[in-house]
Amino acid sequence: MPFSSSCSKVSMVLVVSLFVTSLMAMAASAGNFFQDFDVTFGDERAKILNGGQLLTLNLDKASGSGFKSKNEYLLGRIDMQIKLVSGNSAGTVTAYYLSSEGPTHDEIDFEFLGNLSGDPYTLHTNVFSQGKGNREQQFHLWFDPTKAFHTYSIVWNSQRIIFLVDNIPIRVFHNLETIGVPFPKSQPMRIYSSLWNADDWATRGGLVKTDWTQAPFTASYRNFQASTTSTNSLTEQSAWQTQGLDAAGRNRLRWVQQKFMVYNYCSDLKRFPQGLPAECRRSRF
Repeated sequence: MPFSSSCSKVSMVLVVSLFVTSLMAMAASAGNFFQDFDVTFGDERAKILNGGQLLTLNLDKASGSGFKSKNEYLLGRIDMQIKLVSGNSAGTVTAYYLSSEGPTHDEIDFEFLGNLSGDPYTLHTNVFSQGKGNREQQFHLWFDPTKAFHTYSIVWNSQRIIFLVDNIPIRVFHNLETIGVPFPKSQPMRIYSSLWNADDWATRGGLVKTDWTQAPFTASYRNFQASTTSTNSLTEQSAWQTQGLDAAGRNRLRWVQQKFMVYNYCSDLKRFPQGLPAECRRSRF
């Protein structure tokens, strides 16, 4: 084969390879906040920046702010990178969750409860099904969530809900409909997030109030991704549709729950004098 012809074919292969790589990168890239979300309250306190690649929520004494997804999702994997309010964030709550509407709504919650400078955030999680919640688990994180962006994910399939932080599982809520525990799987949900003042309960049960001299408080968001049956190939779908925990995942979950869990409703005998909820009597893994 002539050298020039060989070089031409190599060049073509490189061009095609770069094109495919570019397409793959585009497919895996974050969503655009202009396209994917609407501001729900707070007016100019919610800002979409960098061409839709960054969103910030702000809280001052007059108001907080929030946003919600334009689309509804019924099962899938939701990923968002968040950098939380830094410094003295006592009294503030940054909520990031999935929710349907109505009195029998379903909901899957991450809530970040602020604290005094130097104290850890409390990551509050909950699952509502058919309007019933009261399934709280709370954690401290193994890093400072205000220094950099970290990824908070919800895997939601017909078998279980998995809460992940930087792809490390912190909580699993299994589908136990067979023993009468309602499981959220039929109501489409939107993604919501808000930054608001809750100093009547958020920090040390409301003992520490918001220091408004520190305002405005800011939380930042980037690299949103939603993997659902409508947005992904069959290969990508199968990852979240059947996702559970392997041995390594169960070990990571144990590590988080043993070292960083600070509240578990399944251990709160005083709260449930008539007996723990049915799901608490089953394996957590």
